[in-house]
Amino acid sequence: MNLISDALAQTAAPAAQGQPLMPLLMVGVFFVVFYFLLFRPQQKRAKEHQNLVSKLASGDEVVTSGGVLGKVAEVGDTFVTLEVADGVRIKVQKVQITQLMPKGTLKSA
Repeated sequence: MNLISDALAQTAAPAAQGQPLMPLLMVGVFFVVFYFLLFRPQQKRAKEHQNLVSKLASGDEVVTSGGVLGKVAEVGDTFVTLEVADGVRIKVQKVQITQLMPKGTLKSA
């Protein structure tokens, strides 16, 4: 029994803690950096894309996410009719339009 009490008496005292708020501060800094590097640019691109889609009009030349180049023939609520060649029309979702091209791009392509 004497050995056990001696062993308990020899245990080291708990280490002194430096600054208890430092880990919380580091986590906060991590989230701020994460916000500015990932979330904010993504939200900005989404807003720009929403503006592009909402301003589509007949005659605009656009590129879809699949790489199809065409001229907007009709604009609906969720779909856009693209004329990709003379007399060839396809319907695509508005959200698939990724880029607005300058006028005349379709003829030069």
